[in-house]
Amino acid sequence: MKAREVKRAKLVAKYAAKRQALKEAGDYLALDRLPKNASPVRLHNRCSLTGRPKGYMRQFGLSRIQFREMASAGLIPGVKKASW
Repeated sequence: MKAREVKRAKLVAKYAAKRQALKEAGDYLALDRLPKNASPVRLHNRCSLTGRPKGYMRQFGLSRIQFREMASAGLIPGVKKASW
């Protein structure tokens, strides 16, 4: 799944300028002929370590589970466990 997401991200980057030009021109038939995975809406945030799609923390690029493990181990700078 991680490889599939990378492939989609490459397609989105490749067709970004072309999509923008076609949208400005209003040529929706040509837009429809582009690959479906070239649409940025199809991208999904995933954990960079495990590929988990749910519980993603955008600021760190990790899932909540990996974030907790790494924070507890002191691997994320500036993050420490709260206690009061």
